Amino acid sequence: PGRKKFYREFQALSGIDLEILRGETIGVVGRNGSGKSTLLQLIAGVLQPSAGTVNVNGHVVPLLTIGAGFNVEFSGRENVLLNASILGLEPREAEEKLDEIIAFADIGPFFDQPVRSYSSGMYSRLAFAVAINADPDILIVDEVLAVGDEAFRRKCFSRIEDIKAKGATILLASHSATTVIELCDRAVLIDSGERLLLGSPKTVVSRYQRLLYAPEQEVASVLAEIREIDNAGDF
Repeated sequence: PGRKKFYREFQALSGIDLEILRGETIGVVGRNGSGKSTLLQLIAGVLQPSAGTVNVNGHVVPLLTIGAGFNVEFSGRENVLLNASILGLEPREAEEKLDEIIAFADIGPFFDQPVRSYSSGMYSRLAFAVAINADPDILIVDEVLAVGDEAFRRKCFSRIEDIKAKGATILLASHSATTVIELCDRAVLIDSGERLLLGSPKTVVSRYQRLLYAPEQEVASVLAEIREIDNAGDF
């Protein structure tokens, strides 16, 4: 007799075929649990695919989980230098960027205090400041642009625009339609691990919103309609 399984296999992504060009900004949208984060983690190298291949060319800076790698007993300054090395910066480069990171985070004298004393907002601001100043060839952003107050968010968007203007490739997962439409050149809609639609941000976001708010009995027909649009390239 076969051995009893105490787990259920789950395929987070299936047959995703996606080519992203150098310098493009791509929005990734989809309902919760659709596979957006898994896709970005594969591109970032955090996860390895169980099938298929992922080819990435360039220095990747992932903003997947704010503050990943921070030690709460270290000061903000110590964590900046630690996190910068994780993101691929040499110690000399990190020191050179320190003033810029301090100014961007704007947490005042707390910069030299242990991170355990920070509010969640201060923690997020510091982590974002490190990543956003790491000069990426490829920036991967997963639902972290909601950190801080409105002024800080505007500063983050401005910095992302600067990175984009320098020719970097950006992948952005977001539930914000406005953010995707304003920042992205193209967008991709993922649902249940399947690529449903790749096209202009306005088209993809409108179909995503239709799927999101469709009554349960209409979801299957909406999915079929979106697949038909993607196959026809009619966008």
